[in-house]
Amino acid sequence: MQVHQILKAKPQGEVVTITPGMTVSEAAALLSSKRIGAVVVSADGEVPLGILSERDIVRELGRRGTGCLIEAVETLMTSEPVTCVRGDDALVLLQRMTEGRFRHMPVMEEGRMTGIISIGDLVKARLEELAAENDALQGMIMGH
Repeated sequence: MQVHQILKAKPQGEVVTITPGMTVSEAAALLSSKRIGAVVVSADGEVPLGILSERDIVRELGRRGTGCLIEAVETLMTSEPVTCVRGDDALVLLQRMTEGRFRHMPVMEEGRMTGIISIGDLVKARLEELAAENDALQGMIMGH
């Protein structure tokens, strides 16, 4: 399965982005209100400069306390995020995310961000593929 097939199954909408100068506290409020695990940091909403995840925020809270909440997002974000394109294979991305220990990847097309794929999206797609393969094999065995 490819990225473009997974994106079709997701609810349509723009990728949630924040600017590098927003505070970590504002980013945390946005993550909470949108019920998402990460937000793309972008000055223009099209080119990802970084990603800020719940894990990034919690890690810094544990390390430095609540003082990090008033800092700019750019101080905590993961810079230069790994990206993918619509034609990439889901299994390759699943392996890349697992090895890199990250869970969100912007989808790029012609230099601009057109979507975001999470490890949950990839796992769901893989489980659907396996279920379809299982049904097909059972049909072959049963003579259907």
